[in-house]
Amino acid sequence: MGARLGGKVAIITGAAKGLGAADARLFAAEGARVVLADVDTDAGQALAEELGPAARFVQHDVTDEAAWQRLVAECERIEGRLDVLVNNAGVARLSTPETVTQDAYHTVLSVSLDGVVWGCKHALPAMRRVGGGSIVNVASIAAARGEPNHAPYSAAKGGVDAYTRTVAFYCQQIGLPVRCNAVLPAGIYTPMIVGLPDVSDRGSGLVRGIAASANPRGLPKDVAQAVLFLASDEARWISGQSLVIDRGSSAGRGTIPAEPLALG
Repeated sequence: MGARLGGKVAIITGAAKGLGAADARLFAAEGARVVLADVDTDAGQALAEELGPAARFVQHDVTDEAAWQRLVAECERIEGRLDVLVNNAGVARLSTPETVTQDAYHTVLSVSLDGVVWGCKHALPAMRRVGGGSIVNVASIAAARGEPNHAPYSAAKGGVDAYTRTVAFYCQQIGLPVRCNAVLPAGIYTPMIVGLPDVSDRGSGLVRGIAASANPRGLPKDVAQAVLFLASDEARWISGQSLVIDRGSSAGRGTIPAEPLALG
């Protein structure tokens, strides 16, 4: 396709499927060498084989800070540098503010928020060593509006969105040329959405709505295009921003019925 990321090395978490896999395919097509980080070994290795020499898979638990240290060190040792980090890994658990459990809350925050914190912490020194870089954090529309059935997920993604601005301003304040931005998708057709139960009171779930609609929901590649732009030098003057990717659905939230689930 091109070389918008030519010569760059990227780590993508949650890369084995869904949004992460779409990012990896597009990054590789645009000239990057991609480290696919995921707990799903079978799917991750299969994707690495599909992408060929441009990619390799590393089994990685984003909740483990020591694992982040090893991942970044291995990336630098083998690839020689780290230019881009996409903090994409995340999980969701159905629960309202009244039904949320300690286990669900801690699981979702550990993967979806702690993973971002540790990833940024250990990517920044590596990016400093090569003169700069770009971090793209995958948040969700749940960071910007209420998702009553996804209380811990909303808390985690709100944290990701806020932490993105914190990292961006920190880098600007100390003169470190690393940009940090967030994408906030909504209603993207991914394995995570497919795996969620139907909580609609209208008798038709989100997944069926995606499949049957004449105006279907977004696809992972729609998010990947935005992630690619933010990772590339084309976005060199953009940092600390939150890019909503929902085809305008959140703009009309107050005038049209809300979907029972609209996560990204």
